[in-house]
Amino acid sequence: MQITEQWTQEDREYIRTKLIEYNLSQLPEEVNHPMKPISFLLRDEQDQIVGGITGTMFWQCMHVDFLWLEEALRGKGYGKQLLAKMEEAAKEHSCRLIQLDTFSFQAPDFYQRNGYEVIGIVDGHPTELHKRYYLVKRLEGERA
Repeated sequence: MQITEQWTQEDREYIRTKLIEYNLSQLPEEVNHPMKPISFLLRDEQDQIVGGITGTMFWQCMHVDFLWLEEALRGKGYGKQLLAKMEEAAKEHSCRLIQLDTFSFQAPDFYQRNGYEVIGIVDGHPTELHKRYYLVKRLEGERA
């Protein structure tokens, strides 16, 4: 046996596929559904993207990957609307919870105001001055 350092997309996908196969063998059938990407975009009058939210659903869970708004639009309720759209989609697809992470210089307070619970904090990341927050929201009527 030997360990070698190399990176290719093909190798990455092989390792990912093998881990997914193992994970699926450990979970009940009702949880085993295909990974589904989802996004909602905010466009201006010129049809330019000025904000949006992206996520991935798997194992009855929505993972919010990215939420971004042009700086001039922040604090005007668009982020809340985008987050609500994602939550609606999660419920429609039988997700029991939503999880995400954010940095202290991003929006941990925003998510907490919208019903997300901090379940973990990594101090000193990405710099000694910052924190990374992990948050979850359990969807109404369901428990993970």
